[in-house]
Amino acid sequence: MEQLIDFKDVHKTYDMGQAQVRALDGVSLEISQGDYVAVMGPSGSGKSTLMNLIGCLDSPTSGSYRLKGQEIGAQGDDELARIRNREIGFIFQTFNLLPRTDALQNVELPLIYSGISRRERHERAKHALEAVGLGDRMHHRPNEMSGGQRQRVAIARALVNRPSILLADEPTGNLDSRTGDEIMALIDKLHTDGNTIILVTHEDELARRAGRVIRLRDGVIVSDTLNHHEGAPAPAGA
Repeated sequence: MEQLIDFKDVHKTYDMGQAQVRALDGVSLEISQGDYVAVMGPSGSGKSTLMNLIGCLDSPTSGSYRLKGQEIGAQGDDELARIRNREIGFIFQTFNLLPRTDALQNVELPLIYSGISRRERHERAKHALEAVGLGDRMHHRPNEMSGGQRQRVAIARALVNRPSILLADEPTGNLDSRTGDEIMALIDKLHTDGNTIILVTHEDELARRAGRVIRLRDGVIVSDTLNHHEGAPAPAGA
C-alpha cells in the first residue's frame, strides 16, 4: 500500500520561559494508506503534539515529516493550510461546530476554502451527511441535535473533502457509552470503506478496535504493536 506518513527522527521542542520542553524526542514511524492506528499515552506523553504535526497544524523543530512524499517542514503557513484542507479530516472531542449554522452548512465549510462551486458543495455535503445517517437532519442546528448526532455532523465534515487521513482525537470523550459505541462503529466502517484512520485515545477498549497501537511516553514511542484479534483489521503491509 502507498506510504502516507513518514516520520524520521522528529523532534519538537517548545520554549516555556527559561525552560525547553521536549514534546517529541526523536520519533520515527511510518503509516500506510488504509491503516487504522490508535495512539495512546499518559497526559504529557506527546500524543497531542504528534497529532498536531501529522495534521500539519505545526511543524517539527528538527527531523523529517513527509506526507505523501512531500516534506512538510519546508512548507510555509499558506501551503500548510492548503495541505490540511486537502489531505486531513479532523474529528474532535468537542465537535467544533458553528452553532448558528445548520448541519449542511457546517459540513460545507471545508469545501468553501477549496474553491468548489456552491452547487457541488451542496451535493457533496448532502452525500456526506447521508453517509453518516443524518439525511433527515441536514437543516437542524447543533443545539437541535444530540451529542451523537453532532459528532456525526463533525465526521461528515471531516469526510467531505475526501481526505487522505482522518484524525480522530478522543472522538467519544463527550458521549455516553452507548452513543460512543455507535460513533466508533461508524469510524470502523469508514476504515472498512478504505479510509486511513489515526485515533488518539486513552481507552484500551477503543484502541483494540484499531489494527495497530502506538504508545508514547515522554515524547518517545515505547511500543508499536499489531492487534491480532478477530475483527481487528491488520495494517496495510502487515
